Amino acid sequence: MGTLIVVDLQNDFLPGGALAVPDGDETVAVANAVMDRFARVVATQDWHPREHGSFAANQPGRAPGEVIELGGVAQVLWPVHCVQETPGAALVAGLATRRLERIFVKGTDPAVDSYSGFFDNDRRRATGLGDYLRERGETEVAVLGLATDYCVKATALDARRLGLRVRLIVDGCRAVELQPGDGARAIAEMLAAGVEVVTSGELLASDVSR
Repeated sequence: MGTLIVVDLQNDFLPGGALAVPDGDETVAVANAVMDRFARVVATQDWHPREHGSFAANQPGRAPGEVIELGGVAQVLWPVHCVQETPGAALVAGLATRRLERIFVKGTDPAVDSYSGFFDNDRRRATGLGDYLRERGETEVAVLGLATDYCVKATALDARRLGLRVRLIVDGCRAVELQPGDGARAIAEMLAAGVEVVTSGELLASDVSR
């Protein structure tokens, strides 16, 4: 049945949050609807220290949307978001957390960001998600959440690099779209890497998740 990875369904990424993804709240119902189609469900969670280097507020003279180098890689600067132990970092209240076996936090090192649920952006530190899947003999995952063009894409691509079959539940994702078309380009990049794109309706109407 595979593992469902729910990416960053946190308050700060929903409308009204510090880094709101347009229509991000629409992903929650999709996540809840498909959970029971999977053998296990895990989540990722941005968990930043307040002094995180990806926050524009911590880079004097810089503004959100600008790009700097952080941890040796290009880094988009963001508004302060998902700070550890704040309401904005919490998983959204409407998410069916009863099904979550584990939550993997990321972005805890102030010197480097972590889009992927598997590794920091410099790929020097793992979150433990890869080991968790390996220990359970997992060979396939499905991914949904926020945002298509950043953390969802990075998680799906790393899962492919680890040799997993990966399905993107496309209606369970929304994009930041700093540039128009970023979401579509992210999906194209995932497809080129061998990620399969499905809808929640296709999952629920067939045995594709089994």
